[in-house]
Amino acid sequence: MRVVALISGGKDSCYNMMQCVAAGHQIVALANLRPAENTGQTDELDSYMYQTVGHHAIDLYADALDLPLYRGFIKGTSVNTGRVYTTCQEDEVEDLYHLMKLVKDKEGVEGVSVGAILSDYQRVRVEDVCRRLNLQPLAYLWRRKQEILLKEIISSNIQAIIIKVAAFGLDPDKHLGKTLDQMEPDLLELSEKYGVHVCGEGGEYETFTLDCPLFKKKIVVDSAKVVVHSADAFAPVAYLHFLKLHLENKGDSSGTFMVSSCSCELSCDDDDIFPSSEEDEPQKNILVLWKSLKHNTLDFTKMFGSSGKSPSGYQWFSGITAHFLPSKGKNAQEAAREAFSSLRASMTSEGLQLKDIILVHLYMKSMKDFNVINSVYVTQFDLCPPARVCVETLLPDGVLFCIDCLTHKYDIATDDVLRDEKLVMHVQSISHWAPASIGPYSQSIKVGDVLYCAGQIALVPCTMQLISGGICTEAIVSLRHVERVLEAMSQKTALHHVITASCYVTDSKHIPIAHSIWQKKLRECKKVEDSEMYHDATTVCGLLAVVVISHLPRDAAIEWHVVAVVDDPLQRKYFTVKMLSEGFQIECESVESSSASCASISVRLSLISPSPSQLDLDGPLHDLVAMFRQAVEKLSEDCTASPLSFRAFFKEDVFDAETLQTGLQEYLEKYLGKKTPALILVPVVDLPGKEVIHITCWLS
Repeated sequence: MRVVALISGGKDSCYNMMQCVAAGHQIVALANLRPAENTGQTDELDSYMYQTVGHHAIDLYADALDLPLYRGFIKGTSVNTGRVYTTCQEDEVEDLYHLMKLVKDKEGVEGVSVGAILSDYQRVRVEDVCRRLNLQPLAYLWRRKQEILLKEIISSNIQAIIIKVAAFGLDPDKHLGKTLDQMEPDLLELSEKYGVHVCGEGGEYETFTLDCPLFKKKIVVDSAKVVVHSADAFAPVAYLHFLKLHLENKGDSSGTFMVSSCSCELSCDDDDIFPSSEEDEPQKNILVLWKSLKHNTLDFTKMFGSSGKSPSGYQWFSGITAHFLPSKGKNAQEAAREAFSSLRASMTSEGLQLKDIILVHLYMKSMKDFNVINSVYVTQFDLCPPARVCVETLLPDGVLFCIDCLTHKYDIATDDVLRDEKLVMHVQSISHWAPASIGPYSQSIKVGDVLYCAGQIALVPCTMQLISGGICTEAIVSLRHVERVLEAMSQKTALHHVITASCYVTDSKHIPIAHSIWQKKLRECKKVEDSEMYHDATTVCGLLAVVVISHLPRDAAIEWHVVAVVDDPLQRKYFTVKMLSEGFQIECESVESSSASCASISVRLSLISPSPSQLDLDGPLHDLVAMFRQAVEKLSEDCTASPLSFRAFFKEDVFDAETLQTGLQEYLEKYLGKKTPALILVPVVDLPGKEVIHITCWLS
């Protein structure tokens, strides 16, 4: 695509341009914002958004690249400094908007090159400008490991010098004017000693690029003076003011360059393909004859429900269904709008709005309807949409989709607002980090100490195309995306902080692969923790449900969805119990977070001795719910979590869904009364081993 590069003169914006070119994009223009002439601050402007030191040399920078340069003045200030940016005419972000609009109108650009590495503040604001102008941000340095990135920048032949220092250990007399390769040992040492960001992401230093492989000519500094901005005894702030510069022609080598190979893709070694365990082997379909229960002729998808509201403001809504029969003259978009109207009405009656939703499960009859449904879905949410899981499963005819969702709204009178503050990760920039959230969903939402993540499939982040290489590669890459999102949301949070996980696969043969890779990644996490600090105590990891469904977005073979808790996995409480019930085995596990703020319960019903005679479902369902109640009661006394969702994945070819719905609802209400969770029935193609039902329950 045609790209404009936002440039400050520094190393990051320059290296991101090289990454754009390596990815096949064409840099057609440069853009830069500088201090307004009447501010009296012609060198260093106190801006949250822009590097202004060295801006006098930007015209030469453009000449060196032989590209048109568009410049604007920074007239606004940092007015709207919240985590989410909304348009504010006095804010300096609007200066960027007007500049980008000019460049788009003049040059027909489709993308914007951005050198952001770690600053959510800058990323959110650039993405807001791009969203309003329908431009795609390209931030290939986003969340790269800084030690590796610095080495890459140096080895890519970017010649950049330090032009500002503002950190303990950086000396204006010693370090200003030094090149990056000269500074690298000092920066690594300062990072080790004092936590200095190696790439200067904490404002520790700034650079100016004199040459890079994209330059047609190189910049030479003839003279400069040191300006001391703040003569602090421990961390003086000073910068170079260029007095005289000129351009020099380069040799024949200009225009050819190498960037490090893309880290987005990986190949799967044979060692990563694991033998399947007998437990996971899919079973031949068993014809089960059920004795009739009190049969309910209602379509199970029409059963709208909701949990009660937990003490800390959580509530789950289920059974929001879009009914669609083309013969009735209603189109799919109208059906989708009606479903959302129904959801909105139900939430309004509970004092909630759609913006209070933090997690959505979207179960579709057919992925072919995805674009139509998404076109309605996107209109329902604001700048911070909920995290979302989207799969195709075996819904009844006449159903377009089913939705269930978790909401949260704290009571200001009773809750600690800071504890329950909602943090949203909605990264829309293309990068090498994890897939951009181009659709109407956030990668993750954090409330209190809990991270609710979106489902992840194995898209290559820098191309947003599904990775090739088969199920093993897809499983590893999509799980790596999950890890990166967790770490970005809360430092040092990893897979062993997951408390509940669902893995959707499209083939029964993939079940053992999913289980094996999950266990392998958890072992890797444990090794890292052991090497850092841990002793012999056992980490209690999250409960995993692997289910086979009919189809996933982008024809993916696997999708992971997790909820994690920023807690101490060594201090979690774990409970397990098994029992036999009329030819069935029921297994129950529960994990409670060390903070006692939430818990996850898993109940599995397996058919262990098929009978030629009719089986009575009533007894096993009774025992299953009774065991679930036992698990709820086993939670620690200081755990105030309430059961919110009771998600029943069931083999569609084994059960009569309406009968299952009636039985589960009856026993849940009998045993839990007002604490009855929202019942969600999900018909699936297959489950591991002899399982015929797998219940997952979230308590918060």
